[in-house]
Amino acid sequence: MNRRFAMHESPRCTATSKRTRERCRAPAVTGWCVCRFHGARGGGPKGKRNGRYKHGRFTAEAIANRQALSMLIRAARDSINSLPQE
Repeated sequence: MNRRFAMHESPRCTATSKRTRERCRAPAVTGWCVCRFHGARGGGPKGKRNGRYKHGRFTAEAIANRQALSMLIRAARDSINSLPQE
């Protein structure tokens, strides 16, 4: 009648309540110290699936290329505007 099953002997979550200061009694996820409610396996996906990967738009080289292109366009506009009108 008083048998202890594996689910009863599994490690418990180490999170504590702010209000009661008691520990959570839920079983911890395997390989974690907390339960699934308190952050185990949390967070976004890794790499490109997350959407916050580095794409190179703001590297020093890309910024320099954009500035050079902008200067060329500005010079072309100035040269067109300085031509005599017919």
